[in-house]
Amino acid sequence: MTDIELRHLAAMAAIVEEGSFGGAAARLGYTQSTVSQQVAALERAVGGLVFDRPGGPKRVRLTPLGSVVLDHGRGLLAKAEALADAVDRFKAGDGRIDIGTFQSVSNVILPSVVRRLRDEHPGCDIRLSEEEPDQPRIGDLDLLFYDGRVDGDVEYLKLLDDPYLLVAGAGAFPAGPVPLERLDGAPMVAWPLTCDQPRMEQALARSGARPQFVFRTAVNDTLLSMVRAGLGSAVLPWLAIRGADVPSDGRLRVHELRPSLPPREIYLHWRAGRTHSPLAARAIELAVEVASEVAPPPAGT
Repeated sequence: MTDIELRHLAAMAAIVEEGSFGGAAARLGYTQSTVSQQVAALERAVGGLVFDRPGGPKRVRLTPLGSVVLDHGRGLLAKAEALADAVDRFKAGDGRIDIGTFQSVSNVILPSVVRRLRDEHPGCDIRLSEEEPDQPRIGDLDLLFYDGRVDGDVEYLKLLDDPYLLVAGAGAFPAGPVPLERLDGAPMVAWPLTCDQPRMEQALARSGARPQFVFRTAVNDTLLSMVRAGLGSAVLPWLAIRGADVPSDGRLRVHELRPSLPPREIYLHWRAGRTHSPLAARAIELAVEVASEVAPPPAGT
């Protein structure tokens, strides 16, 4: 059975449908002798005749063994056709992609990436998972967004610098940049001490600003609700501010900090040495494009 080839089965099916070796040859674009050779090879593989050949104008007929072979052979041909279609769809980008993300990227970057991928490849299967662990691992993911470099055997691409800004209630600070020393002892709401948050708070402390952290949550909307309620201000990166549409909120003000804090860095990671599917390769291209579109405005604008 291991000597049976799909082309042998295709020739057999064509002979049955056309009624003759000559008709099958014309349909398949072969010579009649080539079709005969393929049938002969098939008969050697199965150990018996698959056709009765009456000669003359009469149609060839399947033998009982031929009926068994054709019945199973058609199933194999259908699976081969499905495989060829799946490979073509994969090469065109209609495969599956698993992406790890976090809150700011989920809100600002990925919606545009997902929309464009689905517009270009309506049949694609996109799976997203949002986590913000202390030690992220790429695991079985095709791509992983993270605010910093991920350890392990990975390759990466830096998408953008995400500067930290101060969000405060309207009138809490004078218009314009806010000196960092103004935040020393001031009440502040903040993210938990995961991801880039510890590094940012350490930078605050080195600048002489040690705010009084009165509330921590990983949910941006909740943080901003507490700022609106007057519980405290918040130091947040630009993507989080943009994702929550803070600039259009009349109850909140966005201030630059002086001196500015080191920005959060947004990276896209994938397993080292991995051959990207066309869909993953396109997702990387789109992530770069969208990141450039949502990059923060120059300081002072």
